[in-house]
Amino acid sequence: MKILVCISHVPDTTSKINFTDGDTKFDTNGVQFVINPNDEFGLTRAMWFKEKQGASVDVINVGGPETEPTLRKALAIGADTAIRVNVEAKDGFQVAKELAKVVQDGGYDLVIAGRESIDYNGGMVPGMLAGLTGANFVNTCISLDVDGTTATATREIDGGKETVKTSLPLVIGGQKGLVEESDLRIPNMRGIMMARKKPLNVVEPSGAETETNAVSFEKPAPKGAVKLVETVDELIDLLHNEAKAI
Repeated sequence: MKILVCISHVPDTTSKINFTDGDTKFDTNGVQFVINPNDEFGLTRAMWFKEKQGASVDVINVGGPETEPTLRKALAIGADTAIRVNVEAKDGFQVAKELAKVVQDGGYDLVIAGRESIDYNGGMVPGMLAGLTGANFVNTCISLDVDGTTATATREIDGGKETVKTSLPLVIGGQKGLVEESDLRIPNMRGIMMARKKPLNVVEPSGAETETNAVSFEKPAPKGAVKLVETVDELIDLLHNEAKAI
């Protein structure tokens, strides 16, 4: 089984976020980048397929050279090969088109993507990728097993879970639950050293056009000062007359 894991290069949630050029561009200065958490769950599951079923595991990112340390981390975790599509990721459709070209050329049986990235939270790429490649698709996936060409997946739905059976090729949008957090892997020294010798292939983009464009960004308004009250009557008065909550 040939697996491709999509890796997004995203800011660590502890990083301080700022914007430049009149709030039209994300300021990367001082920001620590990591593997997108939903993708990391998927990569860990892919490693299980590699170790238990002999699958090959490639990882891919659409982005510039600045994303290569994140791909190297994925290699250190155990992926066999990394692929970087050499173009700035500007919108979900463009990313899906670039990924689709690699998937079709590479003949992958299973594509594991995170259901969404934690930076823009678009949640569009896995579904569009499945549509562009003609693969089956399971989103919000929290469990996945493969037997031959048959996959059994469980996904979250409103009010519960749904288990489905489908055939390969398959694209999933994975999330927390695909593996336990305790199963996530931290690269050890041996993995880091081996990652330096593994191939990281840079491929030129297919020229997919973007369909959307970010006009501006706005951070949430800062929280107001805390107002302490001494009595219930005073609290009710503030909620009614000032906050208009009751």
